Amino acid sequence: MSHLSFSNLQTLPPISFNHRLEPPSPAFVVPAGSRRRMIYVCCAEGGGRVKRTSTDDYHGTLKALNSKGRFPRKSLGQHYMLNSDINEQLAGVACIEQGDVVLEIGPGTGSLTNVLLNSGAFVLAVEKDKHMAALVSERFSSTGKFKILAEDVIKCHVRSHMSSLVESLKQIDQETRNAKVVANIPFNISTDVIKLLLPMGDIFSEVVLLLQEETALRLVVSSLRTSEYRPINIFVNFYSDPEYKFKVPRAHFFPQPNVDAAVVSFKLKPPTQYPKVSSTKSFFSMVNSAFNEKRKMLRKSLQHIGTSLEIEEALASIGLLTTSRPEELTMDDFTKLHNLIVK
Repeated sequence: MSHLSFSNLQTLPPISFNHRLEPPSPAFVVPAGSRRRMIYVCCAEGGGRVKRTSTDDYHGTLKALNSKGRFPRKSLGQHYMLNSDINEQLAGVACIEQGDVVLEIGPGTGSLTNVLLNSGAFVLAVEKDKHMAALVSERFSSTGKFKILAEDVIKCHVRSHMSSLVESLKQIDQETRNAKVVANIPFNISTDVIKLLLPMGDIFSEVVLLLQEETALRLVVSSLRTSEYRPINIFVNFYSDPEYKFKVPRAHFFPQPNVDAAVVSFKLKPPTQYPKVSSTKSFFSMVNSAFNEKRKMLRKSLQHIGTSLEIEEALASIGLLTTSRPEELTMDDFTKLHNLIVK
């Protein structure tokens, strides 16, 4: 993947939401002589590729929003991507190819959707904002490779929708391959989306998300014996192999958020490769109980599961101190402890 240089980026001007969105001042117009990127969208008719000039920049985003009388809604965490190169990198991280089926969450004006379709994927998009759902439906319905659900992704039946879609596509197209998730999601639902999607290794092979950078780092690189080590780290590593990919400066979004973003890839484990525990429900219940009182030793915080002596003996048998606290245990340690003390 090519390395992007952000040294020449300019911060976008502040936007007032008291009137219709206007194009930026001349200082932000693309300089004369700059190359305009050309993109291609797969269309249903004839299966050919139609050459089209990209409109997914600052001007195009404002135009699309104005066409529906919309502006970004803070309550929905809407921040639209302005750089098509970032979208292409997102698709590149997931290695999107012809025949892939992609779940996109919060397509907005369709800038990432455009790239995914161009890569040959069938896209199932879930958009909570019904006005934006209508916009992307109008834009891509003619491709024959796009479906939109005007729903809250946390509440809709993702597993059911994806399973039926993949099966139906396989019946009409033998090239249908992997199901993946590629999305620029609202920062305020990151944890909920991760908890929803990562246990679906029987459906998705990979989940690629654009997250708040702080969240991305905490999920991927949080270390033992630090305050950032939490139950979500155990959860992520139980169901996937996470990898931090690259940083995305805040200047690439409209409106500009107060934080930078980053791309994380979660390679999902198939259920046969999950750590061996008698019950995932009881396992994560134990982990959460341990961290709810993380200052306490495990022999105290887990007394509702076993006696202090039983917990001490279990810790010693797996090579840990009897005075261990939750932030000192790896996922494998928690797995072994669970299998020893949970009846």
